[in-house]
Amino acid sequence: MARYYDVHPQNPQRRTIGQVVGLLREGGLVVYPTDSGFALGCRIDAREAVERIRTLRRLDDKHHFTLVCRDFAQLGQFVDVSNPVFRAVKAATPGPFTFILPASREVPRRLAHPRKRTVGVRIPDNAVVRDLLDELGEPLLSSTLLFPGETEPPTEGWDVAERVGNAVDAVLDSGDQVKEPTTVVDLSGDEPGIVRQGAGEERVWRW
Repeated sequence: MARYYDVHPQNPQRRTIGQVVGLLREGGLVVYPTDSGFALGCRIDAREAVERIRTLRRLDDKHHFTLVCRDFAQLGQFVDVSNPVFRAVKAATPGPFTFILPASREVPRRLAHPRKRTVGVRIPDNAVVRDLLDELGEPLLSSTLLFPGETEPPTEGWDVAERVGNAVDAVLDSGDQVKEPTTVVDLSGDEPGIVRQGAGEERVWRW
């Protein structure tokens, strides 16, 4: 069974964060809360953990993984953006938005979209994620936790822990999660496009 950690949503216990980051540094896969529900996360170079995400969610090679970043300095290392696009992203973060952008050379080819060479990035507004990223010192490669055949994500940590079994190494629970996923905005082309309208206020995307 995965290790189960009950953490405070606003002031996560430092010891717990350290233990989870230790698992991540060893190549582990964890479930953690965000501002738009639970997510699966691992280090970018954790190949086995990435394959575990694909298996758990039954994903093909066209799936857009998301790099969950601590701040804009970190985000800027992994995507190539113009100044207008940067301003559009900055105006909406931190928050429940995922942006599809051209991947930089720092992103392994196997993690980018095979044809478009793009990757999803986001900066969530969540204390648990922020502390994890501060301690880890690098982005989390992530995917929304959605079980195969289901249209709504799980909202209770104890339920997640029971259902994932040993498919992940740890589950962080900071209380019931929202059901609404992020809004996904494709900013990789000439014109912005809404891939999925989810959490977050509706807005007009332009540059």
